[in-house]
Amino acid sequence: MSQTKINIISLGCSKNLVDTEVLMKQLSVNQFQVTCEEENSDAKTIIINTCGFIGDAKEESIDTILQYVEAKKAGKIDQLFVMGCLSERYRDQLQNEIPEVDKYFGKFDWKAIITELHKDYQPDYKNLRMVTTPKHFAYLKISEGCNRQCSYCAIPIITGKHISRSMEDILEEARNLVRDGVKELLVIAQDLSYYGYDLYNESKLAELIEKLSEIDGLEWIKLHYAYPTQFPYGILKLMRENPKVCRYLDIALQHSSNNMLKLMRRGIDRDKTIALIRKIREEVPGITLRTTMLVGHPGETEEDISDLKQFIQEMKFERLGVFPYSNEEDTYAANNYQDDISLEEKERRKEDIMLIQQDISLEVNRKKLGQELKVLIDRKEGDYFYGRTEFDSYEVDPEVLILAENCDLKIGEFYQVKITDFEDYDLFGTVI
Repeated sequence: MSQTKINIISLGCSKNLVDTEVLMKQLSVNQFQVTCEEENSDAKTIIINTCGFIGDAKEESIDTILQYVEAKKAGKIDQLFVMGCLSERYRDQLQNEIPEVDKYFGKFDWKAIITELHKDYQPDYKNLRMVTTPKHFAYLKISEGCNRQCSYCAIPIITGKHISRSMEDILEEARNLVRDGVKELLVIAQDLSYYGYDLYNESKLAELIEKLSEIDGLEWIKLHYAYPTQFPYGILKLMRENPKVCRYLDIALQHSSNNMLKLMRRGIDRDKTIALIRKIREEVPGITLRTTMLVGHPGETEEDISDLKQFIQEMKFERLGVFPYSNEEDTYAANNYQDDISLEEKERRKEDIMLIQQDISLEVNRKKLGQELKVLIDRKEGDYFYGRTEFDSYEVDPEVLILAENCDLKIGEFYQVKITDFEDYDLFGTVI
């Protein structure tokens, strides 16, 4: 008897992808044939894991749902399920407006999908996943939700309060991943800084990362999405002294001006932000900092933008992304401020800042010319192998390009590479 085939479409962030991978494992052990985003799939059951964070992500989720509704009408698929953040937040509206979907599930009731398919959730496999990334790295989610009250953010509305996973479960999952060939763990959470407070009444991030580093076979650990208040300073010593903990930190700052930090309800001011950045760089020489900035938030003036530009030029973040403000219903900003900055103006402010960051990135790369760096090879594409240093995370950061005609490299292996050239973002090198 052939297995029933299910194709899962995973939208949104890496945290969503982890949820998809957990569900895929459960379906697999229940004897389903499971694929993720398989093109031209002949699967008759489709599950869409949606994102509902900002306007563009919601639009993509709805467009994807409608695409598969049309496929169902045409008889190409038999069942269509929708799960994730969008249906967690808007389930009733979606059921009314797109009733062709067989059933909607929230972000946290995905186990009901297994029941809907007449199978049982398998608790023995709770810390196992079917990894969809290249097998040499994986994301590791250590918590859900967020306790912060940032004005613009819908995450607490969707996911609720911060809930740390137990250290035992995280370590078991990490060991399973490494046993299956993972060499790099990208540790993720909505708020890494808060890890442990709800379970242990204190920050446990440093202890967790140290225990992860003790896993044989794991070579790199990268940290994503720290929050500047209640910053877990204990991780800095690990980054400085533990070769497995990469000198890389993703810390979302959002803005620099005191006016905007107050309106955004960030719980920190400009001087404290600068002091934090300087302490991090002092404690971890050579660290790469990635951050994100939000422009066009209600109340943002030209003076605020000038302040932000000056701040970025002064701090010289190695990696920086910019997002235009999206007015999300039921957030503090949507309920209390007027979204009176045009989309065109938001985009202009974004582009102005990215031009500044482009020059900074070019200078950062220029300093790497001639250096010998450890590089993890992710893929071969066209004439090049593409890899990353400890200072780069998957998909969001620059890459190292190595001409394939000069060498035969293995995907998922580490090599010492001498940097021979550079562009605004990417580096070029040769294997030593």
